[in-house]
This record gives sequence, C-alpha cells and structure tokens, in this order.
Amino acid sequence: MTYNQSPLYIADYNYPLPDERIAKYPLRERDQSKLLVYQPSGIQEDRFRNVGDYIVPGSLLVYNNTRVIQARLEFHKRSSQLDENGMLVPGARIEVFCLEPIEPHDYQLSLGSTTGCTWKCMVGNAKKWKEGDPLTLTINHSPLTVTLKAYKEAQMGNTFAVRFVWDDERVSFAEILDAVGELPIPPYLNRKTEESDKQTYQTVYSRIKGSVAAPTAGLHFTERVLNDLHERGIKTTELTLHVGAGTFLPVKTEDANQHTMHTEIIAVPRETICDIQANLGKIVAVGTTSMRTLESLYFMGCNKAAHVGQFEPYEKEYALSAKEAFQSLLDWMDETGQETLHAETQIMIKPGYAFRVVDQLITNFHQPQSTLLLLVSAFVGGDWKRIYDYALSHDFRFLSYGDSSILTRSKLENGK
Repeated sequence: MTYNQSPLYIADYNYPLPDERIAKYPLRERDQSKLLVYQPSGIQEDRFRNVGDYIVPGSLLVYNNTRVIQARLEFHKRSSQLDENGMLVPGARIEVFCLEPIEPHDYQLSLGSTTGCTWKCMVGNAKKWKEGDPLTLTINHSPLTVTLKAYKEAQMGNTFAVRFVWDDERVSFAEILDAVGELPIPPYLNRKTEESDKQTYQTVYSRIKGSVAAPTAGLHFTERVLNDLHERGIKTTELTLHVGAGTFLPVKTEDANQHTMHTEIIAVPRETICDIQANLGKIVAVGTTSMRTLESLYFMGCNKAAHVGQFEPYEKEYALSAKEAFQSLLDWMDETGQETLHAETQIMIKPGYAFRVVDQLITNFHQPQSTLLLLVSAFVGGDWKRIYDYALSHDFRFLSYGDSSILTRSKLENGK
C-alpha cells in the first residue's frame, strides 16, 4: 500500500560535524559523559551520572539488552605462489562480515549451531572469491582447534548468503566468532578495532548476542547509575533488537521518503509488554533501537501481526489507544501461544509521526542527514536544530562514543 506524502528533503537535516567533534574513544568513566537535557521549555546540561534527576519517579526505563558479536572474519585464498624464502605467499584477503542469520533464521539457534549455519554477509574483495571455492581458516586458539570453511552462495543485492561449516561438533559458531572474529566498530571512527573496544563497545547490561553495532545510548550506563535509578523508584525492563549494519546506511535520496529502511529483528517477552502497558504515560526509551521497538509494538497490537512496514504508521488512521493496542497484542500472543514476541520492524519514524508509547528518549548525537536524526526531529516537534546547535557550541562529543542527551517530548504537540 502507498500513501500520499509530501517530499521530505534530507538536505534540511544537515549540520556541520567536524571530524574532531566525533569521539574516537569513550571516556574512562562511562557515566561522566556530558548530558544535554531538553524540554520544550529549554535546554541545560549536566553529567550522565545524574540522569535520574530528569526522569519522573515511577517511570519505566526500557533498554535493549542485545550484545555485539565479533562479526568480521578474515580469510585468505589458497595460494601456490612462493616467496624468496620458499614460503607460501598468502592469497587474496577476503573479509566476511556476518550481518544476520539465514539458516537457522533465529539468532540464538544460528550462533549456537555446532553443525553449520548460513548468514547474510557483506564480502570485501568478493570478486576474488568464486562460488564453490571454499575459504578455509584454521583456528588454533586455545581451547579451540578447528577448521572453518566458508562457501559463497546466492548474491542478495550487495550482500551474499555465506554457508559456514566446521569440523568439530563440540564447537558452536558463537565460540568461533569469539575466538577469531573482530568486533565491528563504526566506520566513522576511522580506526581499527582495539582490544579495549571489546568491553567499551558493549553496554553493561548486554547479554543476548546478535548485533553488529551497539545500541550506543546505553553505553553511558553503569551499575552505579542503575542502582541510583532503582533507589529513586524508576523501574527498568528490557527487550531485544539486534542492530544491523543498516543503521549506518546514509540517506542517499534527495527525498528521504524514497530511502528504504532496513528490517530489524526484535524479541519482547510477555512480561515486558505487560510492564509497558501498566506504565504508559511514563515510558523512557534508552536509544533509538528501543524507541523503534516500543512504537512498533503499538502497530503490531492494532494489526495482530509480527511485522511493521516502513510506512505502515502513516497509511491509515489507528483508533486504538496505546493501552488497547497493548491489550490486543497480549490477547493475540495468548491465542497463538507466544510467551515471547518474535517479530520484525521496518518502521520509519520521521517528522509528522504521532508517538503512542514513548515519553522520554535517552540518545546520543547522530550523523547529519540520517534516519536517526529524522527520528529525533519527530520526537522534539522539529526542534532538533536548537538541540544540535547547543551541543556543537558547548563542546559535546558526537556519535557512538560521544555524549548523551535526554529528550522530553511535548505531549500537547504530539497529541497525547
């Protein structure tokens, strides 16, 4: 289904971002990052350590518990060429970046597989790799001794289906990635992954493996902050959205409505859905991933479906209140025997979107001309320039390892 929409010029969501304002590394203490506090009435700043000062007691804070996997694998083609010392010269370097599982399609089943799995992958130097010609990687990484083979199968646009097999059924694919994979830090950091990134590019509450990028709004949280929130009467709950490489895709079309949003896999326990329904009006989303999941749940409830399309929120009027939609979702889960909702969302939150669930958003500062900046603009009623001008003029650090903000939307402006 299509709907009539006015052009959304991405050039209107641009701002100057000098390279020196992009944080290449995190602060030594996560919760000492700066915090921009936005309310429609004004802007102030603080340290993230004090984020609880700006959340209403009794609120429900929802965070994404996904964990980044070491998804980059480096192979070399077989070679018969010898160097001057008679040693084999390594063949062409081919990088395989695992994006999401195809078979088994479930992340946990695929990562836990001990017999083989197929993933959708980006392949660097793909022209050097012929179908049917396996790449081989011998792993001697205590306690693992295993040979991994990768077969390039069907091409899927700019990606490929890659089949992985190995010769030890005591070893899972997750263990192989942990042993020899590289953590995929964002490309705009313009540096190689370092050992410290294995810790600093994970949230303290990450536990469900599957993402190829961190839900970076959560990187500021520490046990100290979480304990402080608990003492203030602020509740927490978790959901899972595995962040894909599509989160870094720039909007290349003049009209952002012509940009194709990537599909994201979510998993939300019934208990979490009940918590959200019981606390509507005081929902705090940690990051844009949690935001997209929470808002998608509304439409899944309205339609009793496990998928939300890119423009579905705009294609018709939805009469259900948020409470009614969440009850419909719970009823549907009961009817279909689902204790955990496994679903997909392609939702595009852009200016003009009517928020149904989220009241406050904790988020970092995003790239110019990105869909994430469109989401922020929608949430603050178009007031994003004032926020970003303040951040640029007050020495805030930008992007994944940068500083944070807590944004409160005007319920009057958004019609709630």
